[in-house]
Amino acid sequence: MRAAILQQTGDETLDVRDDVTTQAVTAGKVRIEMHSASLCHSDVSAMNGTIVLPTPIVPGHEGAGVVTEVGEGVTHVKPGDRVVVCWMPPCGSCPSCERGEGHMCASGYTGFTTPNFGASGNAVFGFSGAGTFAEEIVVAANVAVPIPDDVPFEIAGLIGCGVTTGIGAALNTAKVHEGAKVAVIGCGGVGISAIQGAKVAGASVIVAVDPVAQRREWALELGATHAVAPDDLKALSGKLTGGEGFDYVFEVVGKPATLRAAWDATRRGGKVVLVGVGAAKDFPKINMSELVLSEKAILPSFYGGQDVLKSFTEITELWRSGKIDLEKMITHRVPLADVNEAVRQMHTGEALRTVIDVR
Repeated sequence: MRAAILQQTGDETLDVRDDVTTQAVTAGKVRIEMHSASLCHSDVSAMNGTIVLPTPIVPGHEGAGVVTEVGEGVTHVKPGDRVVVCWMPPCGSCPSCERGEGHMCASGYTGFTTPNFGASGNAVFGFSGAGTFAEEIVVAANVAVPIPDDVPFEIAGLIGCGVTTGIGAALNTAKVHEGAKVAVIGCGGVGISAIQGAKVAGASVIVAVDPVAQRREWALELGATHAVAPDDLKALSGKLTGGEGFDYVFEVVGKPATLRAAWDATRRGGKVVLVGVGAAKDFPKINMSELVLSEKAILPSFYGGQDVLKSFTEITELWRSGKIDLEKMITHRVPLADVNEAVRQMHTGEALRTVIDVR
């Protein structure tokens, strides 16, 4: 079958080839015929080494398709079922899951370290055991989450990661209150989703902060009340907050400098919500004195901040009711053969979310 492979960390392009194989469908696993995938910034972070993953690897962790085969013991899905890929699935029985924190599942999921593809006789990994940039994937059964028939594959794929991460950061982690003043630093797919979450929560001011003009325009179309380049944030904050700062500032980049900018833009007693995944070698510059005296809270948010299966259901309902717009987030589409065009668009900021039509 065809799949896109990152041969080694640091490569700027993916190797699209048609001699890739999957592992066998054994007990507790399912085969999914992929229909739609999309490029998340985490895939680019895996390519450049910000997120350290084994190689060679098939990137992609956002996607949806149809179950074609199930292994022994699998009962929650059957061949023909439409499913979304959950790249970090909850086990349902560990302490985190029992507390209702399935997104923090401590089951020791081996998807990151167990190869699930092969090519030219060599083992090939899949991003978090998924690897959605492939025509078929064989994954642990709990990775496959059934989706309603009215949810298009490309919409389901977005809900599988970026949209859940951003909207959940606003609604579950920050718990943005009605009338709040919010700023979002970094307006890719996850940042735009945080903006949509803040809008759902009833924020009165939502400022999109991004150096790319096109992203600022998309942010205004999808819920932001204002949009500025990073250098203009301080002046706008002065006008909107009287210099006090915002109630909530979302950092969706994963860099020490942008975390510092988020901290500086937050009012005393406000909340800095850290969503961007950065490198293990990077450390923020916030001193012990200001941490206490400002009483600002830093709230890390991972995969939506609550049980991910609950998030999938809630976000699907928000989409159905028209409270969030996911169709408009898809700005480009490419076939799997042109996956490197999607990578280029991500690097240039030309695309918000590029859907890869696998079938």
